[in-house]
Amino acid sequence: MSDISRVFQRLVQAWNNGDATAYAAQFTEDVDYVTFHGLHIRGRAELEAGHAKLFAGPLKGVKLGGGSGAAEPPAVKFLGPEVAVVVNSGGSTLPEADSPAPERDSVTTAVLVRTGGDWLISAFQVTRRQAF
Repeated sequence: MSDISRVFQRLVQAWNNGDATAYAAQFTEDVDYVTFHGLHIRGRAELEAGHAKLFAGPLKGVKLGGGSGAAEPPAVKFLGPEVAVVVNSGGSTLPEADSPAPERDSVTTAVLVRTGGDWLISAFQVTRRQAF
């Protein structure tokens, strides 16, 4: 497993544990994060605070993983030795469901930077998957 894959593995694990601090730790201090609603979150502190509220409220118990795009490998493009763009897809499962609902399928685009030997997400956007 690559260092970049581990970032996303930790991201999913933190989400599934409802751990906003561990989730936000995968991002740079000055991250730009755009939700599928179009909300632009600026910075790790805002990201952590927002996800703490979400994990305690409307996203409590929601698990990431699966979805119609889960079988697709992430597309990783290195823009240099310290910068990579990753396009990934997956879904989420509501607490009362056994599997991801197709309408919850998403595609994410992330820009990762290597800082001090570790990869962190510097920019992130979530988009709901729709037919073309």
